[in-house]
Amino acid sequence: VGPPDDPADLRQAATLEQALQKLVDSRHTFVSRGDDSGTHKKELALWQLIGIEPQGDWYMSIGQGMGIVLRIASDKNAYALTDRGTYLAYMDKINLELVYEKDERLYNPYHIIIVNPEKHPHTDVESAKKYVDFIRGEEGQTLIRNFRVNGQVLFNPDVIE
Repeated sequence: VGPPDDPADLRQAATLEQALQKLVDSRHTFVSRGDDSGTHKKELALWQLIGIEPQGDWYMSIGQGMGIVLRIASDKNAYALTDRGTYLAYMDKINLELVYEKDERLYNPYHIIIVNPEKHPHTDVESAKKYVDFIRGEEGQTLIRNFRVNGQVLFNPDVIE
């Protein structure tokens, strides 16, 4: 996401690499979560695509959650990488717009993993298995498929058998 006037011209990028390079070349402020979250790890992997380790005055690594990142990016007329759900939840509170979303490498899936009960003996494995079966089942996949925020699909179910 970025400022409505898109000063780095990311909307015109033909590829993800071009969008990232435009951002680097423009030196327009980018706000990073910088918190070792899944979104932050995705961001770091994206910079690697163009061989960049972002640093300098244009790159703000703030060590905060997504909502705070969006508020700061909005306040500073900056860019940020965000998940769709947080963006949709905040879109009425910030002055940022989607400026690039054309590449499947931006996809950042959620997974369900049952922790190892040998390492965590307090784990209720039976309840965890029931939850996994529900999410992977027809009802859970339908709920995921039909969940919307502001009329937009938020998640895409992708159970692989």
